[in-house]
Amino acid sequence: MSERLENAFFADPHVYYRRWRQQGPVHRVDFGDGLDRWIILDYDAGRAALADPRLGKDIERLGEVLARKRGGTWVNSRPSDSLRHMLNADPPAHTRLRKAVAKAFNARRVAALQPVIERTAFELLDGMAEYDQVDLLDAFAAQLPVTVICHLLDVRIADHETFREWTKALVGTLDPQAERAAAHDEMVEFLRKMLQDKRADPGDDLLSELVTDTDALLSESELVGMALLLLVAGHETTVNLIGNGTLALLRDRAWWDRLRAEPALVPAAVEEFLRFDGPVDLSTPRFTAEPITVGDTVIPAGEVVYIALAGANRDPGHFAAPDRLDPAAERTAHLGFGHGPHFCVGAPLARLEARVAFTALPQRFPELRLAVDESELRWYPNPVIRALTGLPVRLAG
Repeated sequence: MSERLENAFFADPHVYYRRWRQQGPVHRVDFGDGLDRWIILDYDAGRAALADPRLGKDIERLGEVLARKRGGTWVNSRPSDSLRHMLNADPPAHTRLRKAVAKAFNARRVAALQPVIERTAFELLDGMAEYDQVDLLDAFAAQLPVTVICHLLDVRIADHETFREWTKALVGTLDPQAERAAAHDEMVEFLRKMLQDKRADPGDDLLSELVTDTDALLSESELVGMALLLLVAGHETTVNLIGNGTLALLRDRAWWDRLRAEPALVPAAVEEFLRFDGPVDLSTPRFTAEPITVGDTVIPAGEVVYIALAGANRDPGHFAAPDRLDPAAERTAHLGFGHGPHFCVGAPLARLEARVAFTALPQRFPELRLAVDESELRWYPNPVIRALTGLPVRLAG
């Protein structure tokens, strides 16, 4: 018997993870659509599952599993081009697709972006200083990674707010609604035109490299899917890493003040934010290609499986005092960016952006405070993305 996911889960999933973990390292859940999913909760089991080749990611085969569970067929539900990317692929396709973009996120190329990231952060903070109160997500946390990823990809979006609205629509809800579908179609059309332009006149940027890469030989649908993945995942993770991390600090002013006094602690603090309340709650879905055993539970073949990254990162069997924020603890062995072949390829960039943000924010606005009672904050009803809908702050005490 599965448990139906309640709206309260999104406000504090850890209440559920603690309760579920008492029953074992895996729990069966209905997301509200009548389909059972399996959620792996513990650190060791989750880490192993993330690298287990018996848990597949191929979008076609996952679609067939979902269709069977719904009592239908997959033939009338082919995935759109935007879903054909490395996050939804198994080897050898995944290996080929990941290799095509991995070089853009190596240590040397990411380090070269630091001046752009710092300049962008300082300009955004200057703009914030004109106001007494702002929504930190809209004014800073979203604008920083959007600007940087558009620089990396040479995407000329005149109105970053439009881009932000697209991504909010895509990740903000669980069910595909009309607003989400419209945002998806607009973004895909924008990307198709952009890729055509780069094919005709390639530049010195990642998307031009992908279009002209004769080794990877990405198809048109793979190019669209990769472009959308890079633009959305390439900034959305950092938006919520900054937002969730800032909220955690504002709940515990002592750490805000300490980071301001000791900026050398910021890299360790970023790792702790990823562990304590990271931007990804559940992994993207996998399917069992054959039965697997988790603890004392056998998950049959043809089932949908998620790994609770947030749950694993607060597993008391792996972390001491897991529900306490401690940026000085240097708890780096978290699963905030996943593990195994699908470990987040953009992790070095997200880490650098977050380090710049958490160095600059406390220095520029030492008296930053929530502008509303914390009970008024809301979280998007998305089991994968851990994201606030807004973070109103006062810049002075």
